[in-house]
Amino acid sequence: MAEGMREVVSAWEGWRVQAEQYRELDRERVLVLHRASALGKASGVDLGRMHSRGATLFHLCDGKVTQLVIYWNRDRALADFGLQDG
Repeated sequence: MAEGMREVVSAWEGWRVQAEQYRELDRERVLVLHRASALGKASGVDLGRMHSRGATLFHLCDGKVTQLVIYWNRDRALADFGLQDG
């Protein structure tokens, strides 16, 4: 997993992900809504001007993350769990 994220992040300068909201879905799952920002190394594209609002689902067991699901599209994550933004 670390190698995959390293590949994604290596294409960007100043990669930053900021949590905006934490939602406890149940005792074993937390959904974190976040916003990403960065500049494309080759293109100069500003990620913040694109669709940069995502979410990450953390599955927990005994205080440890056992599974991680990254949603690049926040609306899709919210729809999957029957939630609304805000």
